[in-house]
Amino acid sequence: MTIGMTVLIAVIAAAVGALGGFFGFRGWDAIRNGSLQERKETMRREAELERDNLLKEAEAKAKEQALNARNEFEREARKRREEYTKNDKRIRQKEVTIDKKNEQLEHKEQELKKKEQALSVRESKIEKDEQTISFMTDQVQNKLEEVSGLSREEARRRLMANLEESARIEAAKSIRLIEKEAAEEAHQRAHMVIASAMQRLAGEYVAEKTVSVVDLPSDEMKGRIIGREGRNIRALEAATGVDIIIDDTPEAVILSCFNPIRREIGKLSLERLISDGRIHPARIEEVVQKVTSEMALNIQKAGEQATFELGLHGLHPEIVKHIGKLKYRVTDGQNQLQHAIETGFIAGMLAAELGLKVKFARRAGLLHDIGKAVDQEIEGPHYAVGAELLKRYGERPEIVHAVRCHHEALEYSSPLDVIVQAADELSKNRPGAKKEAIDTYIRRLEDVEKVASGFAGVNKSYAIQAGREVRVMVDFNEIDDDKMFIICKDIAKKIEEDLTYPGQIRITVIRESRAIELAK
Repeated sequence: MTIGMTVLIAVIAAAVGALGGFFGFRGWDAIRNGSLQERKETMRREAELERDNLLKEAEAKAKEQALNARNEFEREARKRREEYTKNDKRIRQKEVTIDKKNEQLEHKEQELKKKEQALSVRESKIEKDEQTISFMTDQVQNKLEEVSGLSREEARRRLMANLEESARIEAAKSIRLIEKEAAEEAHQRAHMVIASAMQRLAGEYVAEKTVSVVDLPSDEMKGRIIGREGRNIRALEAATGVDIIIDDTPEAVILSCFNPIRREIGKLSLERLISDGRIHPARIEEVVQKVTSEMALNIQKAGEQATFELGLHGLHPEIVKHIGKLKYRVTDGQNQLQHAIETGFIAGMLAAELGLKVKFARRAGLLHDIGKAVDQEIEGPHYAVGAELLKRYGERPEIVHAVRCHHEALEYSSPLDVIVQAADELSKNRPGAKKEAIDTYIRRLEDVEKVASGFAGVNKSYAIQAGREVRVMVDFNEIDDDKMFIICKDIAKKIEEDLTYPGQIRITVIRESRAIELAK
């Protein structure tokens, strides 16, 4: 509703009110007719005046609101015009930038087309040159065939043979120089390291056995061990897991068991029962239980002693326990705990010579055969079993990897892997470390000599130093100094491919000339 309508309604309402009052008081007005007429006129004029004032006020307010609305509209319009101007300016600048980039791209495209055309011209020229060279080469080769009397294939074969022979001779000369330079620096040092390690660590070794012998004070003790109806021997076998063999051997009982720890428990238990004299099932179980507890303590002490000797700390108690178990494990006549300690020391020496962490190498050397402590209980090769065992007890990944790959099960990833394998081989294969059957030993020497003698130009070969070195005598007239080094490499490669042997084999090729004359 507009302001004009509001004013009109107010005027009408005032008029209606005035008329209502007039007619309501008509009787009274009739009495005072003269004064009422005047008052009526006065009220009419006042109503008209009030109506005019209201109309003017409403018009003024309407004009003011219209003016405010117009000003607001103009401000908004001015703001929009400014925004449109800015956007238009920005768009024009972008258009200018895009135009410049388009011009640059067109320029580069023209340059690329020019380069492509130039390349096409050069390729055409190169093709023509190649055709010309090929034609000239064919002419030269045909001319050479006519002059030499040889076909192209035959000439190529002869040339390749001559080049191959020259290359082999040059390679042999280079090998001689390289080996000489390397030997002067490394040979003496390596010998000192290895010799020092073997001299300082000549441990005691025992023969590998699966049986133990218990001496008896008399043959009468055999009956007491068997017991009434065999109750004692059955109780002893059930408690220890060891087979007890009682035969005609005088004053001796044989204990047989593949597990060396159970065999040792059975041996100690039987010796205590014999010493005590009381042999019955209840006493057997009591003694076996006590010996088992003492054995567990001895195993723990053996593991702790090994870590103490190597100066290692922070090993998991279960790992220390498994190290102690190696005291009762023998492989190829070599006690595994002594072998582990020796490997740790050698690994530490090698690491010291190479400037690496000594204790880290000792730790890996000590733990490299830890899998042999449990490989009778878990399926798999001892290096894989040992790696999984160490991983389970939170050992460092570098040491786990060195243990897993010390038999070349994985590729080497650090110098520690090589050090552990080298230390293991030195400990196992040094003189006196193992027992070897004489027939196997002789057969290995014969195989080495046979391989060396199978090469052309070899007169004689001799395996010496317990099969760790081969002396090869070659024909002086057939083999020269350069070919001598080639045949030495070939013999070494053939032995590596065909034979199985511990450690390393040194091949020495000897070429000598002799002058013989008779004095008459």
